Parts: sequence; structure tokens; C-alpha cells
Amino acid sequence: MNKQLFFGALAAAGMLAGFASAGTLDDVKARGELNCGVTTGLVGFAAPDANGQWTGFDVSFCRAVAAAVLGDPTKVKFVPTTGQTRFTALASGEVDLLARNTTWTFSRDVDLKFTFLGVNYYDGQGFLVHKDLGVTSAKELDGATICIQTGTTTELNLAEYFKVNNMSYKPVAIETNAEGEQQYSAGACDAYTTDASGLAATRAAFADPENHIILPEIISKEPLAPLVRHGDDQWADIGRWTLNALIAAEEFGITSANADELAKGTENPEINRILGTEGDLGAMFGLDPQWALRAIKAGGNYGEIFAANIGESTPIGLARGLNAQWTQGGLLYSPPFR
Repeated sequence: MNKQLFFGALAAAGMLAGFASAGTLDDVKARGELNCGVTTGLVGFAAPDANGQWTGFDVSFCRAVAAAVLGDPTKVKFVPTTGQTRFTALASGEVDLLARNTTWTFSRDVDLKFTFLGVNYYDGQGFLVHKDLGVTSAKELDGATICIQTGTTTELNLAEYFKVNNMSYKPVAIETNAEGEQQYSAGACDAYTTDASGLAATRAAFADPENHIILPEIISKEPLAPLVRHGDDQWADIGRWTLNALIAAEEFGITSANADELAKGTENPEINRILGTEGDLGAMFGLDPQWALRAIKAGGNYGEIFAANIGESTPIGLARGLNAQWTQGGLLYSPPFR
């Protein structure tokens, strides 16, 4: 290829990349609303209340992104998706972002061509059983019928776990968590398997949660993460750094209550950069300086969101565990804002 053709090709590629990178942000701004894919209903993570108002851990992330991009955390259209439909909804453009208890895996990242924004919940697959079944370990489930959502990582994990332990099982396929709760409660299966956080949310929704046990075995790594389509780095950066802002805010003691006061200026340059009073990080991906300030104020920092929706003081009762800050023995760690 001669020089003229070579540099012409580079310029064309750059123009195409520029168009791709601006696409989703421009679409969301023009629409005035963020289309966020969520679960069909999992208490604590994403579920509508009696008035149709969506709340939950994943919902809070959607609202933080809307606040960063549109200046208003209420400008979100929540699109319920199942394990089977979620990836089609994202790939087709029906949703701009998927925040739905989704495990980051090689094939989803590379083959399905999605960009995962960072882990927002470190999880693992477990089993829920009726207390009167008399089972205290997953190793005692040989021959059991097990409810499992189709189109999820749990299918392969379950098959591998039972094969390794020389056990058999009968799967009962379900589409949604609500169907899983119904089938499990009706006795159609001996156990229900999904991420341990989902099991805690499911158990909390029962009238008699004390009669159901989450078995001690965690049989997989399930790093749950929000995701977007490949090919739009600007949009991925906005989602990724919104998540990082929520994580970093907790580390630096920035809360929904004190964010405005700290935004007047502090002695910590990184806090100032996060809150937009020093430098202009927002301009690097097409937003104003206060994008992260608005994201944090929308529902609080990561710790506030965790505590309000799924923490130990909620019916779901999840301990921070691996999802504690790196300074507290957990895995949460934001790259620096500089």
C-alpha cells in the first residue's frame, strides 16, 4: 500500500471510530432518557414496587449513569429482560446499558462482543433448599430435581459440579426468577440454584424465610458486572468511570449527604478531581465537570447503595465480604482519578 492510500485508510478508520464512539451518548442525550436493561424482578437488585417505581442495587447504577449523562437520575426507562433475552436487547440497541446480575465471562466479552464495565458485585453460585428436606450440604443433592434459569452461567456450572462429584440431577428449566420462586415453592424442585446473592433475595421474599436454607457450598466465581456493546469506547468509559466514581467515593468518604460541601474544594486533589473542582476529567469523554458529583448524589456512594438495598440491615441481609473496599479486606478497588 502506498503512503497516500495508507494514511487515507487511517483517516477513514479514525472517522469511523469517532462516529462509533459518539453514538450512544448522543442517542441518550437526544432521547432525553437512558434505556437500562434490568432483571424481570429480583428484590434488592431490581424490582418495581406497587407503584411501578423501580428500586435496587442495579437500578441505582442505572440512575447514577442517568444523573451523570442527563443531569437527572429519574430519566431512566427500565427494560425488564430474562436470562435469554438480555443479550439480544443489548446487542440490538433496545437498551443502552445492561445492569442485570450478569457474570463477566470470556465468551460473553469476546464472542458476544460486549464490554464489561467493571465488577460491581463479586458473587458465586449456591443452592437454596427447604429446611425440611434435611439436607445440609450440596454433596447430598445426588438425584435431586433442581430449578435453574436457562441462558445463564449457572447451567454449565451445575453440570460440571455434579459431574466432578459423580452425582446426577434432574434440571427444571425456568425463564425468570419469579418462575423459579413459584416452582420451588410449589415443590416442583428440591433445590433452586443461582448466584448466592439472588438466593438471599429470593429467600427474603418468602413469607417463611426461616424455613429455607442456603447451603454452604459456593461452586463458582460469578463476577457480576454492568455491560455495553463493543465499538463505543466513549460510552463504555462513561459507564466504567461512573462505577469507579461510586467505589472511589466510598473510599474517600464522599457521601450523598456531604458531596455538595466537599465539591466546594478540599485538601485532597483526587477528591477535587472526582467532584469537578480541579481539572476537567468530564471533558475527556464529553461530559461536564460535575458528572461524578451528580452520580454520587443520585443514590450515594457504593457503600450507601449496598447498605440501602442488599446490606445486613435489609431483609436480604448480605454482608460486604468480598465486596468490601480493598482497605477493608475486600476486592473493591477503583483506578485513580487523574
